Amino acid sequence: MGQGDTGQLGLGEDVMEKTRPGLVESIKNAVDVVAGGMHTAVLDNKGNVWTFGCNDEGSLGREVAEEEECFVPGVVKVEGKVVMLSAGDSHTAALTEEGNVWAWGTFRDSNGPIGLVESMRLEKTPVRLMEGGEVTKICSGSDHLVMLGREGQLWTMGNGEQGQLGRVGEMFAHRGGRRGMKTFLTPDQVRVKSRMGTFKEVWAGSYNTVARTTSGEIVVMGLNNYTQVAIPLAKGLTFYMPEVSEDLSSKKWGVVAMGQHHALCLEEGGAVFSLGRQEYGRLGLGEGGGDATTPKALSSLSDCVEVACGTAVSFAVTAGGDCYSWGMGTNGQLGTGDDEDKFEPIKMGGKQLQGKKVIAVSSGGQHTVLLVQ
Repeated sequence: MGQGDTGQLGLGEDVMEKTRPGLVESIKNAVDVVAGGMHTAVLDNKGNVWTFGCNDEGSLGREVAEEEECFVPGVVKVEGKVVMLSAGDSHTAALTEEGNVWAWGTFRDSNGPIGLVESMRLEKTPVRLMEGGEVTKICSGSDHLVMLGREGQLWTMGNGEQGQLGRVGEMFAHRGGRRGMKTFLTPDQVRVKSRMGTFKEVWAGSYNTVARTTSGEIVVMGLNNYTQVAIPLAKGLTFYMPEVSEDLSSKKWGVVAMGQHHALCLEEGGAVFSLGRQEYGRLGLGEGGGDATTPKALSSLSDCVEVACGTAVSFAVTAGGDCYSWGMGTNGQLGTGDDEDKFEPIKMGGKQLQGKKVIAVSSGGQHTVLLVQ
């Protein structure tokens, strides 16, 4: 649902917009879905990757002769069986069961494309990252990629201007300064104090990386301009190195999802909390309130199993398979049938969801994709 002007809905070139969920009929047995900026990637149960949407910078990972081919799903040739996907504005990544990571497209910074593994070069087909890395999880921000290793290592690559890589200081954050672009386009490890142990879990958002260490602390990297990582503004608007967030460390989170300027946190018991910028209702806390400097509970939601953020939109999926959406309605991303902003969670409807169970949701720049059973 949402905007489909570059084919990101996968519904053919006649469908430019959907305000209710529309079925992508050509893909069967999907097990994972991710929405990039203006493209979509889907994983099926055989380990095949399907992509559709904008391919201007190679984010589909497949040669496309005619633009019409971008509007329908096509398979990407990746070596090995893929088990996990992630996507940003102009890049897509895939993790195979052997622990290998493949990626395609490009990262961008405030001046435009910076390349994926080589400076200023787009990768139109999958390239392998990190030989022998043994990666167990991947996640993407708008323009960075994060990889969690089997032994608790954390590697990052991509744009570091907002501190999201957690390993490039402010002096070098724009195009590497004297060090050049290699600093960004070569995966390198994020380090924390030895008392924190290694990394156990990680999540990425538009301009942030959030990780849990084996000592149980939550460290954050990237933007904090709306206190979206729950650290007082007096302590900093941007964190270029891992910084402990006391507020985020005080609860046990199953998922942390980051939008452009807000975050959703899912407690292990199923409660949902939001924090950061409230404009357009993206916090789901009702009209009138200000920005949330610490995680605030959404009392109307319980027993949730997943949360997700787009730029200024929010989603939660319950154990029963209902999907709730709230935030900016302009692009039709909320699936509510209109383009009004929603200041509190609204249960998503439409004939495609009747008698069905939502099991995953992902939201991009102007569209949202659901995995439905």
